[in-house]
Amino acid sequence: MGDIVKQILAKPIQLADQVTKAADEATSFKQACADLKAKTEKLALMLRQAARASSDLYERPTRRIIEETEQVLDKALSLVLRCRGNALMKRVFTLNPGAAFRKVSSHLENSIGDISWLLRVSAPADGLGGDYLGGLPPIAANEPILCLIWEQIAVLHTGPTEERADAAASLASLASGSQRYGKLILEEGGVGPLLKLLKEGKGEGQENAARAIGLLGRDPESVEHVIHVGACSVFAKTLKEGPMKVQAMVAWAVSEFAKNHPKCQDLFAQHNIIRLLVGHLAFETVEEHSKYAIVSMKPNSIHALVIASKKEDPFHPLDKQPPVPHPLGERPRNLHRVITSTIAMHAATKHGNETNPNPNQNQNQNQNQNQNHQRNYSHSGINMKGRDLEDPGTKANMKEMAAMALWHLAKGNSANCRSITESRALLCFAVLLEKGTEAVQYNSAMAVMEIAAVAEKDAELRKSAFKPNSPACKAVVDQVVKIMEKADSKLLVPCIKTIGNLARTFKATESRMIGPLVRLLDEREAEVLREAAIALTKFACTENYLHVDHSKAIISAGGAKHLIQLVYFGEEMVQIPALVLLSYIAMHVPDSEELAQAEVLGVLEWASKQSSIAHDQTLEALLLEAKSKLELYQSRGPRGFHKLLP
Repeated sequence: MGDIVKQILAKPIQLADQVTKAADEATSFKQACADLKAKTEKLALMLRQAARASSDLYERPTRRIIEETEQVLDKALSLVLRCRGNALMKRVFTLNPGAAFRKVSSHLENSIGDISWLLRVSAPADGLGGDYLGGLPPIAANEPILCLIWEQIAVLHTGPTEERADAAASLASLASGSQRYGKLILEEGGVGPLLKLLKEGKGEGQENAARAIGLLGRDPESVEHVIHVGACSVFAKTLKEGPMKVQAMVAWAVSEFAKNHPKCQDLFAQHNIIRLLVGHLAFETVEEHSKYAIVSMKPNSIHALVIASKKEDPFHPLDKQPPVPHPLGERPRNLHRVITSTIAMHAATKHGNETNPNPNQNQNQNQNQNQNHQRNYSHSGINMKGRDLEDPGTKANMKEMAAMALWHLAKGNSANCRSITESRALLCFAVLLEKGTEAVQYNSAMAVMEIAAVAEKDAELRKSAFKPNSPACKAVVDQVVKIMEKADSKLLVPCIKTIGNLARTFKATESRMIGPLVRLLDEREAEVLREAAIALTKFACTENYLHVDHSKAIISAGGAKHLIQLVYFGEEMVQIPALVLLSYIAMHVPDSEELAQAEVLGVLEWASKQSSIAHDQTLEALLLEAKSKLELYQSRGPRGFHKLLP
């Protein structure tokens, strides 16, 4: 870059020398020419200083400033040349020569200020700034924000630690206030020094840099620019070794990039970021709940297995291990027991392949490991030293951001979902859905929803991650069903979608989620009604192998009455999903006495005549088939509006 800057500076230096020579030869307006000469000589001196420090100069503002300086020197040379030769003839070159000299003199002063600023911000330690005391350069009068961005980026390049932290905070503030300012920061080369500060800085400076970088990735083009500069490797290093507050901010930046440009999901996975995020999610999540089971499990072998499991990397394939039967011979009744069984299962597999000639010694070692566990364990290679001393708010924020990042990394990506589900992430999500803060619960629910959405279309993922005998799967489903039963939180919609996406994984006997879904069809906000109807449709549709069993379960739970009300009186966004579900149920269980008593055939007859249905050929065909099935078992009767009214 130094050679390029030298080439840029060559012409203005030559022009400055020409102005100085012409001013010495002036025969008129000698005093004014002498003043121009003095300022030009000062400017030439600073230009030569800039040429000597060319390797340190910040190129982006250098081009802009030197271009304007060159134009000023051109005007000064033209003015001074007219003062040579026949004075009488040269005096008429302008109506007001004094104003022309004052104007050029002012431009030269501005150029001196611009060059002085450039030297000061590019190499402050060398004292090259001359008499310019600080602030924005005169060129800032034309575009103050651009010059402010220049100065902050220059500080990132050369400033002391505290000033670099403040500069990163300023860039973050600019990027959050305007997408255009964010684009300018990218164009002016701000990403490189921000990443360097994130990688090599400390504390607040790193956090500000991570925030600024995350704010810059607002669209696919910007995300690609940041990643091309090397963001992935810096993010991975920070998630492994950085302070927890900085790691939380990096996790947020990852979530923003993945949300705004899904194509970068695979790049993050290649840099081990999913593994690191799962490690942060598992910190004091699975282990904390495991402690409760140690006291309840009396056999020393189980105690040893749980302790040994804490030494393991949390990123291991649980679903590839054989299921561990519950000690009481039945399904675990609470989440703590599920977690204990899962961890013990993984540890037991490894324990069976090892031999220990001294059991007593092994027991003592396990006790010592248990005492020092909080200080020494690590997740996925993450440096956990001192993590247990962080305040609860920081820990909760780390989990919130890690869950958010995993949510966006999982969305629509089978490979990433497979990586997440082969770890303890599902188990962590189950714990956090029960015990996490409101924000952590929401992000965990959204992550589970996206994984389930991918599993719905990916049979291999569905079989590996959500097989019925998987303790992690059972734990997640238990928590999701509990949330649906409570039906009073913003987690409701993602949990409804999760159950719907997993509809094809449940056995005929596993119908405990049908009842809560049917109850949600009664007097709820439109979004909940719609999603509940769509989720139940995935149980009752023909593509579900157990559609007959599920349709009967929906009828037994009282779904027919609710669906008829929604078809007659629901909003359009609710009416169509309700009609689709009712058609599937009627088609699969046409001989149902409940459907006959509810006069569902009349409802379908009425619906088929509505204009909104006539334009949907798929729905029209479904209605036709459902009616033909019902007609074999039921007779047409008057529509039961009176049964629906209070």
